[in-house]
Amino acid sequence: MKFEEILSETGGFGKFQIKLFLIQFLSRITVPCHFLLNIFMAAVPDHHCNISSLDDGGIFRNLTLEQKMAVGIPVEQDGSLSSCQMFSQPNYPNLSGWKSRNDTPVVGCQTGWVYDNSIFKSTLVTEWDLVCNRKGMNKATATIFFIGVMFGAPVFGFLSDRFGRRPLLLASYLSSMTFAVLSASSTSYVMFVIMRFFTGMSLAGISIISFVLNVEWFGIECRTFSGIIISLDWTVGNCFLVGIAYFVNDWRMLILAVTSPLILAVIAWRWLPESARWLMACGKADAAHHYIMQCAKMNNRTTCMTSITPKTLLESDETKYEDKKYTFVDLFRTPNIKKLSICLGIVWYGVAFTYYGISLNISGFGLNLYLTQFIFASIEMPMKIGLYFFLEKAGRRLGETTALLLTGVCLLINMFVTKDKWVIRTVVAVVGKALSEASFTIIFLYTTELFPTVIRQNGVGFTSFLARLGVSISPLVMLLEDVWHLLPQVTYCAVAIGAGLVASLLPETLNKFLPEFIEDIEKPR
Repeated sequence: MKFEEILSETGGFGKFQIKLFLIQFLSRITVPCHFLLNIFMAAVPDHHCNISSLDDGGIFRNLTLEQKMAVGIPVEQDGSLSSCQMFSQPNYPNLSGWKSRNDTPVVGCQTGWVYDNSIFKSTLVTEWDLVCNRKGMNKATATIFFIGVMFGAPVFGFLSDRFGRRPLLLASYLSSMTFAVLSASSTSYVMFVIMRFFTGMSLAGISIISFVLNVEWFGIECRTFSGIIISLDWTVGNCFLVGIAYFVNDWRMLILAVTSPLILAVIAWRWLPESARWLMACGKADAAHHYIMQCAKMNNRTTCMTSITPKTLLESDETKYEDKKYTFVDLFRTPNIKKLSICLGIVWYGVAFTYYGISLNISGFGLNLYLTQFIFASIEMPMKIGLYFFLEKAGRRLGETTALLLTGVCLLINMFVTKDKWVIRTVVAVVGKALSEASFTIIFLYTTELFPTVIRQNGVGFTSFLARLGVSISPLVMLLEDVWHLLPQVTYCAVAIGAGLVASLLPETLNKFLPEFIEDIEKPR
């Protein structure tokens, strides 16, 4: 009897799996909150130069605020006030309606900026004046965070394959909380980005380990369902972020608020089981038997498990266990695994690059920031329900390829829709965001099914590393609009379509056993 059959005998989906999902739900909803936090934490409110230095003690002091703005700040071509420039001295002729051209010199902001605090009480931008010639530093906060995630993924992937899923999850919980609190307490920009780097590194552990642990406890007939239901915590976390951000408009308190569920996750960790599949792959049959019997008891299937002993579990593996320590090198040691790793790495890069390109640049659709993000989040729920039925019939490969190609099509369409047609732009963007989220949901499940148990976390860690590399670059791509206003959209579109074509080269995994050893990939039994 194979391990998959033993797991099915315990109840492929029952109270045990529900408990597992709910325990990890507490920690997983914090992941999208932090990953998308820059939408609100690094928001750029309306701003203009502080023109108090123009006060000459005479006429200027007696002007109304509107008049001070007229004589102190030049007007852009679209009629709006300049955000980064001011007159070197009061341009009083503007009061009569006659706009001087070169009479009064224009200079950069001399004494800082004045921000519109009607929406945000405090953001990173207002804290450290990350506007105008410092706007790249604002984009860099997201990039540095995701570089941390990028390095954290392979580290936690390697360690969880070596020491187990359960202890590394606790380490992720505690380190994430610690560095999040330090981020919120930062006294300088440099301290903040360093703490965000380590926060991202810690959250990577929660992101990849929890998903694998869930999938490894679900039977073959419930794996599609498990992949979809696990991804719903991202949707809930997304909505949770919008709600919290709406009521907490100070960036320091916002970080603490979205991190708070981890306190409950640490308390609930004591009831979290280890992966029996990982224990079996490591030859720890007694511990695996303990958790399997625990699963059978909770799912009321103990009568079916009377003949299952630790010896039976060892005999269920057709490949003899060897006390071998697997590393990232094993992802490229044999031909089939190498091809799998390279293709999955490219697809993950494209999926993450495109998803965050859309998610972190949601302004410009003509709607309120909170409303736009809420629409983006709420569309994911019906999309994932439909995705479940699609994956059950069409499989993972067609689903991933289709989602990425259609995401690229949506990005292409929006390049030709003018900004004044904000309804069309918003509808197309929401559809593109939903398709991009679908590709992310599928690739998590797909990758977990493709890599064998002995290197599964190493594989997920490696692909997540490349994904976060894409995410790190994604925010900076928007700076290319200074070269050509459509260049960012062209880049996102090209990457999405390219990744979709590579996804078509991957093997199908629908209704197939999870591979346990590398030999199962090189020489399928």
